[in-house]
Amino acid sequence: MVLPSDSTPQEFGAEEMESARVAASSGTLTINLDAITDNYRLIQSETKAEVSACVKADGYGLGLVPVARTLAHAGCSTFFVATALEGSELRSVLPKAKIYVLNGLYEGTEQLFDAEDLRPCLSSLEEVRDWAAYCGQKGPLPAALHGDTGIHRLGIQAHDLAAVADLAPSFETDLVMSHLACADNADHPLNDEQQKSFDSLRTQLPDAPSSLANTAGILLGPRFHYDLVRPGIGLYGTNPFPNPGHPFHPVVTLTSRIMQVKSIETGAQVGYGATFTAQRPTRIATIASGYADGYFRALGSPDGSGASVTIDGHPAPVIGRVSMDMITVDVTDLPPDVPKRGCFAELIGKSVTVGDLARAAGTVGYEVLTRLGYRYHRTYTSSVGISAD
Repeated sequence: MVLPSDSTPQEFGAEEMESARVAASSGTLTINLDAITDNYRLIQSETKAEVSACVKADGYGLGLVPVARTLAHAGCSTFFVATALEGSELRSVLPKAKIYVLNGLYEGTEQLFDAEDLRPCLSSLEEVRDWAAYCGQKGPLPAALHGDTGIHRLGIQAHDLAAVADLAPSFETDLVMSHLACADNADHPLNDEQQKSFDSLRTQLPDAPSSLANTAGILLGPRFHYDLVRPGIGLYGTNPFPNPGHPFHPVVTLTSRIMQVKSIETGAQVGYGATFTAQRPTRIATIASGYADGYFRALGSPDGSGASVTIDGHPAPVIGRVSMDMITVDVTDLPPDVPKRGCFAELIGKSVTVGDLARAAGTVGYEVLTRLGYRYHRTYTSSVGISAD
């Protein structure tokens, strides 16, 4: 649009512009930080071990800074991240916390670990040698020793334990840890096998606090808890097990804007590939979320039998393919005045949980949370005044 020569652009205040930006977002992701506190305290009530917190991947997609501040306020003093860069960001927020880096020590990063007071989870003889050599010059610095008891990803192998033990006096071993492969299947025999392997591993390494259990491992019972537990997904209100029931408080609500409501005739087709064909006169609502926002393409359905959203308390099944920026839902059976342009559909909340969405997409709640997109306006609720800043 070209303004007349005697016109000037309209000036808006900061509050007006912020309101416009919120209105322009595809939806709102609301993160209840008090629920994270409740989940942390719930886990504390279930174990005598120290309860740490896994906050990798930007706090499981919910925001590292507000999540970590919330957990620290709840009493957490030990944190796990995936990378040293995540650890560096966390250190700027929590200057006194113990911060362990699960991906361990990359070559040439020793100075970063030292400067930021980060603790590598050493998972191979090579990493142990590098850390021992650095500490030989700088003095003993803390690290965790991560043994492989059966998951066969990262982890010191049994045939290297003696060599690791010989090098360990060069640094401070303040944690011995391993990771369960099948804790989300309580009856899997590998759980018991790994626990026995862990007990054996501990006798061959320096005497230090021990850690084996993630959220699912905590729920397996006290014999998996040892000295420190490492919950992740449970803190964020999601079940590590495939079945629906779990004790955790929901943390996330996701709503997205309805852009258009229209009626189509019997036989009309919807979306890319024309995968949905209306079997009756049908009303459809188009919603401003798609796979670019973390709403999985697999949630599309040719017959409305898969995922659903909630509009004013009414379920509306997803029909047709999920596209990059939008989804379509069948609102034929909703009251005529309910789905309106500009109102919001609930994609995750009381009616459709993170776990429900994960099951419909054939994935896990971890992936749902960590893929929630940047285009959503994020709102944090906290009774103690913690914010995203």
